[in-house]
Amino acid sequence: MAKELMKGNEALAEAAIRAGCRFYSGYPITPQTEILEYLSWRMDEVGGTFVQTESELAGVNMLLGAAAAGARALSSSAGPGFSLKQEGISYLVAADLPAVIIDVMRIGTGLGDIAQGQGDYWQLTRGGGHGDYHTIVIAPASVQENCDLMQTAFTLAEKYRHPVLVASDAAIGQMVEGVELPPMHEHDVDTYDWAVRGCAAGAEPRKVQNTYYTRPDYVEYLRDKYAQMEEQEQRWEAYRAEDADVVLVAYGISSRISKEAVDLARERGFRLGLIRPITLWPFPTKAFAACENAKAFLTVEINILGQMADDVRLAVQHRCPVDFYGVFFDLPEPEDIIAKAEALLGKEGK
Repeated sequence: MAKELMKGNEALAEAAIRAGCRFYSGYPITPQTEILEYLSWRMDEVGGTFVQTESELAGVNMLLGAAAAGARALSSSAGPGFSLKQEGISYLVAADLPAVIIDVMRIGTGLGDIAQGQGDYWQLTRGGGHGDYHTIVIAPASVQENCDLMQTAFTLAEKYRHPVLVASDAAIGQMVEGVELPPMHEHDVDTYDWAVRGCAAGAEPRKVQNTYYTRPDYVEYLRDKYAQMEEQEQRWEAYRAEDADVVLVAYGISSRISKEAVDLARERGFRLGLIRPITLWPFPTKAFAACENAKAFLTVEINILGQMADDVRLAVQHRCPVDFYGVFFDLPEPEDIIAKAEALLGKEGK
């Protein structure tokens, strides 16, 4: 199939259409507004429903309603707008409803700024709303993966009757690359017997309900669901990691720069490797079993605090040092990554 040039955000939107999504509700915010703009006309072409809502809160609650009716439903936001969606995501979990929410991350706390960032990791992976829950979080690292992982997101959402988050970033969302688009897939809203429907007089109504009101085994049910996710849904890419002395851990745009750093370091005789989490949750702990030679790990992130480092420490069970290299506003530089990794190895050797 021929490739075509697409912006990352538009590829996400087109891939959602081709995955059978026929409902979108959202509010414009940089750097994800192209998703909304693209779907404003594309959804009409395929007979779907597009709603530019009055707020992010309205968008996530309309998403809940469409998901309850059995539709493949999508919403998207960035930074402050994604924060406003957290209550609705918690309610989607409570009602066992599948939906996909995209967060095109930007930098900074509060209003922040429109530059690329990876400061939403904790919010994405720890459950940003109230209560006990996780959401599967998928992190594409290219425009092509924006296409490929969108179908995966809807499939996993329906497999577990659970919201799935797509963790993109401003760099991936705004870049233009060649992509091979997937074929069109049609989704039947009558597929699932749990979906809300109108009913004739005297028929048993279908209602959106909190699962813990209707399941006596709710605690076991939820624990088993998350255990199954952790066992079956870990995804990652390992790049020259098996014999590496220092292993980088990075996702999204940072992983692409880290891969360049690995190749450059190898040319100089420094055995550097990379683990790229494709699922941020469940975190791919299985990937680290092959890193037996590693003397240290280094996360590469576009944030101040090194938000992924604790997950790496847990994955390697504190058997060797885990450090963090981060930038703010800028993109990581391969030479700086290598220098940080060499210094970390030096500390380990003393």
